[in-house]
Amino acid sequence: MLLTIDIGNTSIAAAVFDGDALTARFRLASDREMDAEACGSHIAAQLRAGGVDPGAIEGAVLSSTVPVLAAAAAGACRAIFGVEPVVVSAETQAGVPLRYDDPSKVGPDRILHAVAAVHRHTPPVIVVDFGTALVFDAVGRDGAYLGGTIAPGIGISARALFDGAAMLDDVEVTAPPSGSVIGRNTVDGMQAGMFYGYVEMVRGMVRRFKEEIGDDATVIATGGYANEIAAASGCVDAIEPDLNFEALRLVYEANT
Repeated sequence: MLLTIDIGNTSIAAAVFDGDALTARFRLASDREMDAEACGSHIAAQLRAGGVDPGAIEGAVLSSTVPVLAAAAAGACRAIFGVEPVVVSAETQAGVPLRYDDPSKVGPDRILHAVAAVHRHTPPVIVVDFGTALVFDAVGRDGAYLGGTIAPGIGISARALFDGAAMLDDVEVTAPPSGSVIGRNTVDGMQAGMFYGYVEMVRGMVRRFKEEIGDDATVIATGGYANEIAAASGCVDAIEPDLNFEALRLVYEANT
């Protein structure tokens, strides 16, 4: 079995593949104080809870935007599972050309977007990732990663609003019950501003990306708010929650 680990700023997402079938998935908080032992202990416990014997893990691959947690996860793979993990980078990926000014500076999460895009869809492709950051990535018609844009994610934007405005309480980030962009109370106004504001950002950015890489570009979305925001935008062709896991599996297979 293959353990795939995708480490982000907010959470550590992991999944297990048996061949090309995804059989289990779980999520941990991105605790930067974790060492290899603690990380391995948490992962092993989650595997057992999902009905997976940690001893059945035969390989591992990880991607991380948090260097200290990358070291902890890699150490856990060696100490707990007895495997040397493949670590996603510009050098260890699945053969996608990186047309970035400095390919070594491409975030591993964005490399995964490109890898999954070219293996699952016919380029050009636009990937929209609703994570801690709202990331748009472009894959050109020739299958090369071209770059993209990074904006604050809806979660951290909402938190900045709640923390910075004394008279505004926390509200759920969702469309207001009225469905109107004109809020007639504070809660509806905040929900309309956050939800529809990000819907329009997605629409606008997708339009601009298509102007540069082609109107026929396929648009795929992934990440925590993909179901709500991407669906409401009307410009997303597919929502793929397991996009990065599939890409991790492909990277592993290309490097072993």
